[in-house]
Amino acid sequence: MSAVIVLIPAFQPDARLATLVERLDRHRVLVVDDGSGPAYAAMFEAARRAGAEVIHLSHNRGKGFALKTGFAHIGAHYPGVDVVCADSDGQHRVEDIEAVAARVRTSPAAMVLGVRRFTGRVPARSRFGNAATRIAFRLITGLAVTDTQTGLRGYPARTLPWLNRVPGDRFEYELKLLLRAAAEHLPIEEVDIATVYLDGNSSSHFRPVIDSARIYGPLLAFAGSSLLAFAVDALLLAALVTATGDLTASAIGARMVSATLNYTVNRAGVFGGGHAVPHRQSAPRYIALALAMLTANIALLHVLSAVTGSLVVSKILTEVTLFLTGFAVQRAFVFRRRRPGPPGTRITTEQQPVGTRG
Repeated sequence: MSAVIVLIPAFQPDARLATLVERLDRHRVLVVDDGSGPAYAAMFEAARRAGAEVIHLSHNRGKGFALKTGFAHIGAHYPGVDVVCADSDGQHRVEDIEAVAARVRTSPAAMVLGVRRFTGRVPARSRFGNAATRIAFRLITGLAVTDTQTGLRGYPARTLPWLNRVPGDRFEYELKLLLRAAAEHLPIEEVDIATVYLDGNSSSHFRPVIDSARIYGPLLAFAGSSLLAFAVDALLLAALVTATGDLTASAIGARMVSATLNYTVNRAGVFGGGHAVPHRQSAPRYIALALAMLTANIALLHVLSAVTGSLVVSKILTEVTLFLTGFAVQRAFVFRRRRPGPPGTRITTEQQPVGTRG
């Protein structure tokens, strides 16, 4: 028996679940029934007869909750055993599960991703969705991950307590794991796997509107914070210019208020993740950034106002120009944390590369 447990969360599965379990006869398999209901009892009984241990949840709680239930069970009953997570619908080939299992047993990484290359016939929504999330993830974290939505992932035993501390009960949970790993500078490795979509991915329980909102919510938090600060800054700038006629003084006053608001929201909600950087570290860094951005803001406002003749147009162009710069500096410097990761995981002071691919 392999020193890896294959964890399969399943909601309303078909006969492919038992087939997958049977073919994974080299591994211990744990199936978590995510409240599928009595109509699917036969499918889980078939999986049990095929060799799986089955845990039943009383009602549907979401993929993230099912995964964390499995992690807690494995940590309690099989300490020291690595975990590979796979989907129940047959879209992960046994040989690809084996490849991830082999890598996680020897890798120093906090997680090993089985990544698809999206070649051949791929449903348009899947191709577009992964591309959009990959680009957004790169912009937000600075980390290149080929397949942010893969469900085939390997986790060393030392990470199980960490996995259960990351919030999220549904599809957004797996993206939050990547976001947290990026924030904590934990190494991630990738293993190439086949791109398999059966019946146009009709077996997926992904809800495009609700689950997309859950997934993209963390990625859009910074944009929302910046938009709020921009609105406050623009309104104050217009009011102060009208009252005083002094563009420079008005820009300084408006920026002081909006920067305080932006700092508070970003520290607690965008980059904090429940572990905000202490004020003594982040506040001086943010003040230095705000002063530099204020200088650039005033210079651009003067130049663009002279060129366009419109304060509104100049303000919009200035903020768009400085948006990505401000985010990159805040992520990499102002709100950067150095804190312990999962036990036994090596953390470096720089972003880890997305490892060797097999």
